[in-house]
Amino acid sequence: MISSPLSSIPVVLTIAGSDSSGGAGIQADIKTISATGSYACSVITASTAQNTQGVFDVLPLPVSHVKQQLDAVFSDLNIVAVKIGMLANAEIVEVVANKLQAVRPDHLVIDPVLLSTSGRRLLSQDALKPLQEMLFPMADLITPNIPEAAVLLGYASENSGNESTGSRPGMIADLKRLGLPAILLKGGHADDPHYSQDWLITDSATTMFSAPRIHESNTHGTGCTLSSAIASYLARGDSLSSAVAAAKTYISGAIRHANQLNVGQGKGPLHHFYRYAGDR
Repeated sequence: MISSPLSSIPVVLTIAGSDSSGGAGIQADIKTISATGSYACSVITASTAQNTQGVFDVLPLPVSHVKQQLDAVFSDLNIVAVKIGMLANAEIVEVVANKLQAVRPDHLVIDPVLLSTSGRRLLSQDALKPLQEMLFPMADLITPNIPEAAVLLGYASENSGNESTGSRPGMIADLKRLGLPAILLKGGHADDPHYSQDWLITDSATTMFSAPRIHESNTHGTGCTLSSAIASYLARGDSLSSAVAAAKTYISGAIRHANQLNVGQGKGPLHHFYRYAGDR
């Protein structure tokens, strides 16, 4: 990393896929990082054809171009934190891991984007092992939802983490045995109709973050938004626990105000700039 003067606000890099509808992926990350007080830069790993109703096509970018993007931003910007989302394939996982091994950013948050909400696989099967072996050990935090955690744990079915078929304490115990620095198990897929509960799992403790469940259908990009907000708050100097709490508060507001946008005919995006909606 270069030693030029620090930016007046922390620089956060998002490495993820592009969402043509603007609700998730790189677009959601940039909005979130900006709304939470950091400067966003990006490395795009894949282009997706998607909207609020689903993902219709995925085109991973050439790995040489991903490498050129990484080299460009790290040679010029003082990147304090990195958020990783969709990586698409093993070659991209490896080039990202090699770069981060070399530059060692202060903070790394990984949202293991394995499946779309509609069930489309967004990470090739052969990329799962290098993701776990090369990138996970460098992370401050990994943020799987319940189905993603089931895949990471090798459960028989990708749906075996659902509330109806899986034990939440058992899943938490299994995640602890992975020996990772910290995991935030996101509970948005759980069946509790009243509360949305996430569990921050570290070697020393498991802390539950609970908020009233908001019954809002416009929830496209919630995982991207939460992980990006955590990365931004870490870059701004928050502790891990404080960053998770602040991100939870931010995303609750973004979901609560999502109906002010009403974009698309399916599950619309969050209102990332709800805190500034009254400004003119």
